Amino acid sequence: MTGSGSETLLPRRRRRRQSNWRGLAYIAPAMALVIVFFIMPVLFTGWMSLHNWPLMGASRWIGFNNYYRMVNDTRFVTALNFTAYYTVIVTIAIFAVAFPLAIFVEKERQFVSAYRTVIFLPVVVGLATASLLWVWLANVDSGFIGPALKALGLVEKSPNLLATFDTAFLTVVVMVVWKIAGFTMIILLTGLQAIPSELTEAARIDGAGRWQRFRHLTLPLMRKTIALALIVSVTGSILAFDQFYIMTSGGPQNKMISVVYYIFNQSFVSFNLGYGAALSIVLLAILVAISIVQLWLLRVGEERP
Repeated sequence: MTGSGSETLLPRRRRRRQSNWRGLAYIAPAMALVIVFFIMPVLFTGWMSLHNWPLMGASRWIGFNNYYRMVNDTRFVTALNFTAYYTVIVTIAIFAVAFPLAIFVEKERQFVSAYRTVIFLPVVVGLATASLLWVWLANVDSGFIGPALKALGLVEKSPNLLATFDTAFLTVVVMVVWKIAGFTMIILLTGLQAIPSELTEAARIDGAGRWQRFRHLTLPLMRKTIALALIVSVTGSILAFDQFYIMTSGGPQNKMISVVYYIFNQSFVSFNLGYGAALSIVLLAILVAISIVQLWLLRVGEERP
């Protein structure tokens, strides 16, 4: 009996081992892509950050001097502050537009598919292309926004929207919301459609109003969806570069230089590749920390099994 039992276990172990190897074979291409295009570049960037790495010539080991340099780099601190300010404003604006749109297109009504398509269309436009489009729209001479404001009697003459910080910042935020809100709307729409209609109907029968259903039913059941949309929005905002590089070139008066823009300047304008690599590592650490905090905050209050 013992011999027969051991003989039975051997084929099971062999099949389990074969299954494990087959599973590894299936995920091997994805693992290779992650290793080649993420892990290795991050490790190499970390190695560069410990060197004085000029564009031409030999690199020189300097340890953590590039990281010590950040502490006294007021321009980096200014770029961090501006990026944080921009991230808060644009994330709130995107959610303020995307959530009502998601609720609007979630209901089955006439032309709802057309509404979803029209709202989502700006998402397929590249960010660089969208930035160039809005540079033209905001142009004081040949653009559309200035003459439209003048025709409506809101201004006496066409304003140069990209000439001052307030109007340039507002123009960039409006462009990003126009470009990204449709994508966030789709994410939130999937969460809304995943809520069982029986729960909503039961709450309505029990006398819960629209706001009560939204606060006590919709929002709690959309925690994971909101977490995903929030992480995507915050990460994209922190990594903002194209809109500032194309629309304002960091101006007016270098007041709109984001962290990524500053890293670009240090790496490919000043050719301080080692310092740029150190800035990139710090930015990666900030992104990871913010994502962890967001996930933790959105899990607070969830019912534990």
